[in-house]
Amino acid sequence: MSAKLNEAQEHCKAAEKFLKTSLLRWKPDYDSAADEYSQAAQCYRIARDLKKSKDCYIKASEMYKKNHSFFHAGKALENAIIVSKEISSPDEIFTLACDSSSLYQQHGSGDSGANVLDKAAKIIEEKSPEKAVKLYQQAADVSSTESSQHQGSEYISKSSRILVKLQRYDEAVDSLRREIGFHQEAGNIGAVGRLTVAIVLVQLARGDAVAAEKAYKEWGNNCEAPEMQTIEQLLQAYDEEDRDSAKRALASPFIRSMDVEYARLAASIPLPEGIEPPPKAAVRENAAPSYVSPNASYMQAKSDDNKADYTYEDKKTDDEDELC
Repeated sequence: MSAKLNEAQEHCKAAEKFLKTSLLRWKPDYDSAADEYSQAAQCYRIARDLKKSKDCYIKASEMYKKNHSFFHAGKALENAIIVSKEISSPDEIFTLACDSSSLYQQHGSGDSGANVLDKAAKIIEEKSPEKAVKLYQQAADVSSTESSQHQGSEYISKSSRILVKLQRYDEAVDSLRREIGFHQEAGNIGAVGRLTVAIVLVQLARGDAVAAEKAYKEWGNNCEAPEMQTIEQLLQAYDEEDRDSAKRALASPFIRSMDVEYARLAASIPLPEGIEPPPKAAVRENAAPSYVSPNASYMQAKSDDNKADYTYEDKKTDDEDELC
């Protein structure tokens, strides 16, 4: 280890010499200095001095950039991300990834620029999912400029799933729309059908059954039979406020087989309120009998007598009066 540390220091000294000017060297030799810093970074990496390794890679990137070697400058920053993933903060990795991607794009290597953003997003996803979302979205943007729609859809798909996990449903809907757009341009109709189910679930999680139905009308023609059956059963249940049907639809085998984030989302979607039957009147046990007036029996008997005195002749007379 000490031998590698000494070797790294020698490379750093050599790099500094290449940056000095003299009577015979009128301009700094940025390219040679960059190579020396890169070798020093490798030595520090082997010696497990990760901070100095990262610093040397960053210096190498600066030298390459001054010499207009943009690809090598971007690669040096990518190496800095890899060696420092255990010691750098998510903010530092985010910044390094954006700078590296920009340098790759200046060289014309858009795919490499998208790839470094994807790598950095995976590193910081657990600690800082919000920044990982931004990196995945940038990767999709860079990839789309390179006409790599398939790769762009993969990046934006990762963004969509993280947003669902974070319960940022409004942003998740926008991300899913972009994802559908990527697949439509690539002619991947099957993926559009699956994503239609996903966007319906997210809209229901937002509490907007109307938007869920609109999404189905917009993209439902791309769905296969199991997808259509699941969505229609689900939308009908929410339209009729049928809790049991909605619960069965959300637990369907098709939804359970979706990506983990959407399967978990289905389990947390609020069920429709439903129409509850009116509550039955409560009866108190050992309650006292209802109060009955003492005159009630007399009045009832009198009423019965009057009915008995009402003869057929009386009824006939009443009928004649009505005819008149």
